[in-house]
Amino acid sequence: MKRMVFTGFLALATGLTCLLAQQQTGQAGQTPQAAPAQPKGPAPKSQAEAQAVGALGAALQQVSSNPDGAIKAAEDLIAKFADTDYKGFALRVEAQAYKQKNDAANAQVYAERALEVDPKDYQTSLLLGEVISSKIGDFDLDREVRLAKAEKCFNDTIELLKSAPKPNPQVSDDQWVQYKGIMVAEAHNGLGTVALLRKKFDVAITEFKTALDGDPLQDAYATRLAHAYLSAGKLDECIATCDKLLAKADLHPQIKSVVTSIKNQAVAAKAKK
Repeated sequence: MKRMVFTGFLALATGLTCLLAQQQTGQAGQTPQAAPAQPKGPAPKSQAEAQAVGALGAALQQVSSNPDGAIKAAEDLIAKFADTDYKGFALRVEAQAYKQKNDAANAQVYAERALEVDPKDYQTSLLLGEVISSKIGDFDLDREVRLAKAEKCFNDTIELLKSAPKPNPQVSDDQWVQYKGIMVAEAHNGLGTVALLRKKFDVAITEFKTALDGDPLQDAYATRLAHAYLSAGKLDECIATCDKLLAKADLHPQIKSVVTSIKNQAVAAKAKK
């Protein structure tokens, strides 16, 4: 389960659920009230800011289908309320929206700005690592610099989550443990990707296994594990991983195509031995 599935959880964790409810109340003809300040947490300073934050929370839930709407909602909040407690969150939403638009340059810019506001934002550090590692070419002059930066982002995410407090009392302990586990798994997946790019295949295998331990239903992690086995010349392990994936009735067609290709390569390589 990817982080995007937890959009509702993120809204709850940042205290946006009550603001969204206020928006709905206002649309029903009643006067929305600004959310009461939460101890040690962000809070809107006026009714107008509460409405802008509520709009951003609604846009976040639609970021996959309408990234431009999320960018506009974030920009509106920052432009109208320069001292908002939600600036870092708004910048992260923008980074996420630009990533959705496949605009890695802007996604990196806004993620870095968000981390300047809140260096302990584990969601943004994970997002930044994914953006950087997704656009590294074999012959880039700054290849190792970017790999090191992505690796640091993923490691920072894991470390920050160890001591991260539960962001909202409405989130149950079980939800919080589950969410942190999924985030850590995604960070290990990122570390595996960095290791693959460095051709450190044994490291990649270990990282992808760790990612799968944290989120066993992630077929993409298992696919990358199969790729790492193939690259390391561990053909039996590669074929076994592919067979396990291909036995799944609900395997996504694109993943099935990739896994089939990996298995065919492993079978052909084994036949040559």
